[in-house]
Amino acid sequence: MDFSKKLSDLKQQHLYRSRKVTDGAQDVKTVINGKSLINFCSNDYLSLANHVQVKEAFKQGVDKYGVGSGASHLVSGHSLAHHNLEEILADYTGQARALLFSTGYSANLGIFSALKDELDWVLQDKLNHASLIDGNQLINLPIQRYKHNDLDSLNKKVAKQSGQGMIATDNIFSMDGDQAKIDDLQKIANFSNATLMQDDAHGFGVFEPNIPENSIYMATLGKAAGTMGAFVAGNEDFIEFLIQKSRSYTYTTAIAPAICVATLKSLELIQKGEQKAKLLTNIDFFRNFSTALGLPIANSHSAIQPLIIGESEKALSVSKKLYDQGFYVSAIRTPTVAKGTERLRITLSANHTQTQIEKLLTSVKYALQ
Repeated sequence: MDFSKKLSDLKQQHLYRSRKVTDGAQDVKTVINGKSLINFCSNDYLSLANHVQVKEAFKQGVDKYGVGSGASHLVSGHSLAHHNLEEILADYTGQARALLFSTGYSANLGIFSALKDELDWVLQDKLNHASLIDGNQLINLPIQRYKHNDLDSLNKKVAKQSGQGMIATDNIFSMDGDQAKIDDLQKIANFSNATLMQDDAHGFGVFEPNIPENSIYMATLGKAAGTMGAFVAGNEDFIEFLIQKSRSYTYTTAIAPAICVATLKSLELIQKGEQKAKLLTNIDFFRNFSTALGLPIANSHSAIQPLIIGESEKALSVSKKLYDQGFYVSAIRTPTVAKGTERLRITLSANHTQTQIEKLLTSVKYALQ
């Protein structure tokens, strides 16, 4: 296998990816290679990752539980902190129970692995996250996709299915920032012998959960909640079934108990609503100011605000210009997004100031010229 040639090809196609090393806490301001930047590509939507109360709770958790959990949940790694967080998450989402996973990726794989012998078909939104697609592949069912947010397309595909199925969708789509039509999807599921599954990684904490009865809900804690991990919420029997059958739950070390203590504080702050109100104000301001500047920002009312560029080389160029101006905004390229829809993925946080947003958008307009 000639990896050198393959890496060279990626560079020539402007598809080579590299990591940037940040120095300091996750926040709206970051330092990369000694350069101070305003961070507009973090999923820390509510600015809780560096919140003083969340950090203090984490320290208290370390003092009580130490650093690591030591084992999987089913061995000796399930602490009182994990148990308490699961109960609070169940209450917050209005579900009977919740189950913690180490990441959203492992949670989605875990759901599919548990349902391997229960499903005859799966239909997925065209723009679903990679973890949902990989979960589908894991259980050896055909990858069947309906057009993005297109109920007619879904209905046509549903009509061709037989047996027990699942309709899987992101709630807030990670690269476009738009929202699934959960109520309409549930109606289709009800008439098609299917279970609705939603991945709410980018909506949890920002929008109130919309979880239809007997559906499957997964959300992550490393974005708006500012910590780490993920959870699945649902009825009593389903969660117990996951504990018995989910491979990524059974065979993964539990997240650190101190993370759970910090997340409990994050949930308190989420429920107070102050950070959420700040974020929603920033989203409105961003959209109004981008419209005033004539920027072609996509139709998103979430924290994710994509600017479609259309070419990998140009997307990288615009991102570099913004970097030079003091703004950190990642260029998103194929295969993460479809070829021809390469973009800047601008993400807003509660602690961004309107001045920072104004300066960013003005720099974007200049960089596009």
